[in-house]
Amino acid sequence: MEATGARPAPLGRAQDYQPIFRLCSNALGEARLAIRRTSVGGERLLLTVDTATLATSLEHERCWTCADTDDESQTDTRFLRAIHTDGRPVLLGSRAQSNAGIAHGSTDGSFITGDLCPSRKPLDRDFLEILVRLGPRTPVALAISGSWLERHGADFRWLQDQARNGTLDITWVNHSYHHPYAPGRTPATNFLLMPSVDIDAEILDTERLLVANGATPSVFFRFPGLVSDPALIEAVRRHHLVALGADGWLAFGRPLRPGTILLVHPNGNEPAGLARFSRMLEEGNLPRPFRPITAAP
Repeated sequence: MEATGARPAPLGRAQDYQPIFRLCSNALGEARLAIRRTSVGGERLLLTVDTATLATSLEHERCWTCADTDDESQTDTRFLRAIHTDGRPVLLGSRAQSNAGIAHGSTDGSFITGDLCPSRKPLDRDFLEILVRLGPRTPVALAISGSWLERHGADFRWLQDQARNGTLDITWVNHSYHHPYAPGRTPATNFLLMPSVDIDAEILDTERLLVANGATPSVFFRFPGLVSDPALIEAVRRHHLVALGADGWLAFGRPLRPGTILLVHPNGNEPAGLARFSRMLEEGNLPRPFRPITAAP
């Protein structure tokens, strides 16, 4: 079954999308770091980060006074420490690595994450409905690719409705724009390691499309296939994003422990992982409570 629904707003709705790094304050004495600037409908907006909670928000630039800053000046913040978390990536050869960044949470419970890789199949709403039934504002991090959003306007609006209604607390994780993949290729020449990939565009265009469609990007980035290399990690850090891995990819049946970052694919392409999630939830075998991904670093 092919996904249907009206197309989402185009990239062009968010104009002049730029990476910045500025320390900002407002009339209430609040302080944030601004990591992006854009214009939507003639309004200048900043994508800001609370350096203690890692929460992001889109703010009117006119309401803030900002000055340039740098990583060294912010090095003692929780935000910068999270960006520079190395984790223990698995080497896949002389170049490629798997699961770099934050692959396990620092608390008890677990973190539900779902990858929305490009797919012609509709969103698996049954899985999301399971989360809705767990109670109001159940946290879930959805790693979204721009190509998925382009094809799934109706599904995306349904997800936004769940967030607005308070049934789900959705964190939008950047999963690259095109999510390149070629079956049969080795990891060192696959995913974002394919030749001619423009990593800056893969990162920024996904954020820009989210903003154009009324969503707020988070500070998290998940590599397609969890595959990266040191150069890609450096690019993610340069854009002031936190690389997000997983140690509980349910389709592979890995053992779970408190603090696990669960990974499923509710894009219609991984029913085995969703079935295992449902079974383990019913049996009480998923570490509880479920926590927002901003609590993982």
